[in-house]
Amino acid sequence: MTSATQEKLTRRYTVRGRVQGVGFRWFVEHEAQMLGLTGWVRNNNENGNVEVLATGTREHLNEFYQRLARGPRAARVDGVDVADAPAVEGLKNFRIEGAC
Repeated sequence: MTSATQEKLTRRYTVRGRVQGVGFRWFVEHEAQMLGLTGWVRNNNENGNVEVLATGTREHLNEFYQRLARGPRAARVDGVDVADAPAVEGLKNFRIEGAC
């Protein structure tokens, strides 16, 4: 039986600010891997945001949100929008995807 703290959740994050061309996707990939999350990160070339889909425990996703809000040193994060998302079957790790 899985406890509520170990239940896997999936969330979609949209990170706004100066987050492209500053190593943000590599930062996200590293932080997600450190937390044991699965999912992906990609640039949205239409609006300059970075999109993230992550699956993990509530505790790890909350910590991940805090790290996204800080970003790497070269970035400027103006805001992070977060929404629950449906789980994506077959995600085994966290990766950088091509831009959309």
